[in-house]
Amino acid sequence: MAKVDRVIFLVDMNAFFVTCEMTRNKDLIGKPSAVAGDPKKRTGIILAANYDARACGVRTAMPLNQALKLCPELVVVPPDHRFYSEMSDRVMELLSHYSPVVEQNSIDEAWLDMTGMEEHFGDPVRAAGLIMDDIRETLGLWCSIGIADNKFLAKMASELKKPLGITRLPGNDYKTRLWPLPVREMYGIGKKTEEQLSEIGIRTIGELALADEALLTKKFGKAGRVMHDHANGIDCDPVTPRHHEDMKSIGKSVTMSEDITDIDTARRVLMRLSDEISTTARKNCKCGHTVQITIKYSNFTTITRQMTIPPTDISKRIFASGCELLEKNWDSRKPVRLLGISLSGFEVQSEIQLDLFSDLTDESYQADGKEEKIQKAIDDIRNKFGKDKVSWGTLLKKSK
Repeated sequence: MAKVDRVIFLVDMNAFFVTCEMTRNKDLIGKPSAVAGDPKKRTGIILAANYDARACGVRTAMPLNQALKLCPELVVVPPDHRFYSEMSDRVMELLSHYSPVVEQNSIDEAWLDMTGMEEHFGDPVRAAGLIMDDIRETLGLWCSIGIADNKFLAKMASELKKPLGITRLPGNDYKTRLWPLPVREMYGIGKKTEEQLSEIGIRTIGELALADEALLTKKFGKAGRVMHDHANGIDCDPVTPRHHEDMKSIGKSVTMSEDITDIDTARRVLMRLSDEISTTARKNCKCGHTVQITIKYSNFTTITRQMTIPPTDISKRIFASGCELLEKNWDSRKPVRLLGISLSGFEVQSEIQLDLFSDLTDESYQADGKEEKIQKAIDDIRNKFGKDKVSWGTLLKKSK
């Protein structure tokens, strides 16, 4: 069997903390801004600076006093780590819509294994563009994306073009792009290691790649071999997905190609999205009892509405709840730019039990069993012949 080339993305959020602040304080947009220690006392260090501040020389880890000397007009915001964690969770949830294999590397970056996803999102560069646009339009955040055939090179690629950059490192292109760089710019190498490498005449990534591996192993142990492999573009470490037990919600949203005011069109969009998240729920053995819809209007204002239902992973039930919320909140005078729906409040399927006093001959239970059989039949057909071979009738209807 021919070897399948891996396609690995590293999604790196640009100036994450301060960009999070800009989503809730529009006054920061276009102004040099930073998140830092204690703005009132002018103490602490810069945790994140936007690109307007960076143009003035402000950098992460710089003392606040020094930053204010370089940029007296700098707007300083105290850190809100709980908010950044919440925004990080939303980023990771969004990324999970593009690949089931997502490994969070830090609060503001994650690897995605996009191998075999071309049929869903197109070639890797196009897929990266979709992710970047989705993050910016849905969450108001910026990112850069590196694309390569392993985690290390994807990480390095993500650093080459910021902000809002997409960089692909195919084949041996990494030699041209990375080997001239100082070793300090290589992922995993800190200041101390840089000094130790300099002592043996290694100052660039290229020199590290061509160095004697035995010498590196003797000086640095196992880390020496790993550094040598990385400098030569070698990294067999798999993308390790987060456990499905950690999954808090499953959601999907779509930005319309043009704003819509027709509720029938909105219903068909919700049906397709409900079908996708129910499939993901069953794959992860998740049944949820909270359905939430998101509506973003053409003026970029957003509302969310939710309701509680009996635990389910069935698309028609999720869709019905989403439609109920949609109909209660639809305003045909407001053009809609984005629609989303999510399922949360999970219970493990094996733990879901019938009410002790429920009548198993009741029509509602018979209907539930029928829907589950239909859903299973659809899953079986899709698994055997492909996801596009069967669909719900609602998705085939066109507005007259």
